[in-house]
Amino acid sequence: MTSARSVTALMLGVVVLSAGTLPSEAVKVAPARQVAYRTWTSSADFQSGQQFGTTVADGALAFGTSTGTTSYVDPFGDGTAKSYDRTSWVSPQVSTGFGLTELVASWNATTPPGTWVEVSLAGTTNLGTTTKWYVLGRWSGGDDTAAGDIHRTSVPSQGDADGSVAVDTFQAATGKWLDRWQLKVTLYRLSGTTQSPVVRSVGAMASRLPSDKKVAVSPLGGAEGIVLDVPTYSQETHIGHYPQWDGGGEAWCSATSTAMVLDYWGAGPTAAETAWVDPTDPDPQVDHSARSVFDYAYDGAGNWPFNTAYAGSRGVDAFVTRLRSLTEAEQFIKAGIPLIASLSFKKGDLPGAGYGTNGHLMVIVGFDQAGNVVVNDPASHLIASNDQVRTTYDREAFENAWVPHSGGLVYVLHPESTPLPAPTDPQHNW
Repeated sequence: MTSARSVTALMLGVVVLSAGTLPSEAVKVAPARQVAYRTWTSSADFQSGQQFGTTVADGALAFGTSTGTTSYVDPFGDGTAKSYDRTSWVSPQVSTGFGLTELVASWNATTPPGTWVEVSLAGTTNLGTTTKWYVLGRWSGGDDTAAGDIHRTSVPSQGDADGSVAVDTFQAATGKWLDRWQLKVTLYRLSGTTQSPVVRSVGAMASRLPSDKKVAVSPLGGAEGIVLDVPTYSQETHIGHYPQWDGGGEAWCSATSTAMVLDYWGAGPTAAETAWVDPTDPDPQVDHSARSVFDYAYDGAGNWPFNTAYAGSRGVDAFVTRLRSLTEAEQFIKAGIPLIASLSFKKGDLPGAGYGTNGHLMVIVGFDQAGNVVVNDPASHLIASNDQVRTTYDREAFENAWVPHSGGLVYVLHPESTPLPAPTDPQHNW
């Protein structure tokens, strides 16, 4: 399980008149859930942005000519400064059309030893002012600090009058929002070396959500009776393992869910990659996932884009977004794509779970014939057994533990050979 994340509380309720009614009979409808996702993932996409020393080839960004050097002291290292050459790319500005109050970026990159990337956000507020650049993550796929890798980290204490960053999520200040936004990707490599990070994609999910505490159950979406064969791993079997990475298995829900979906796609780590794990561990890919997604500032394995970045480093396309309902989630299941969903709930609010949580990740793997949600829940009813992971939760209870609490947040992991479903809403959220 992971700590809870806040969803900005902005009520966007509207009142409409139904046909044939008097004004006094106005009917309230569900408040709008504004979510839009934008990504850059091709040569043409990257060429539409501003390049400062980067090159574009084969649909990816790479290091070209250095535009300067940065002396970086890893806050979780030995205190020694290392010099890195840098280049950067800045995306075109994106207009939300609704004024975002939260934004989560995602990226897929490979970072050879001695290289890393930083993703930042800037925007224009509703008052017409331009914000500073907020750092949304400093990412290295490895942790060989002797070779120049950094400890991957979010950046705390960035708040100002326009907004702040809560681990991995930009949150606009009270009474403010961003009408336009853009991302900056900065590539770093140890000075004097020739290795280069390669960024295959970068994007962001922008949202403005209502403060509703309960949502109506969504209509069925056509995936009833479809259950994907995602392997089942329990986080509870890893309690006490490698406590330097988030206290062992009890807090590894995100990493465990990511490991399950990577193995579903055949993209999990090899035996050689997990050779460092205790050989008595039956699911070493879970430990490897926790180590590979760990955020040293957050001190946890639940950083959302760090999980998708790890998956992206293994060859699948991976990103973070929000869905508006289980009806949308069903479209992914019909396409053969499981989803990793972020929920929170009190004990008893999700019948059959056997626990409550301020923040938890589990894998939506399908739906039963009645439209209830079939999941791989790594908490496994708090029983240390992979046989306890697969379970079915009531549709309405699940939807209300997910949509109002995390805003319907999901990780989407899929290979290029398995295309995403067509978006069902004109405001595309994938």
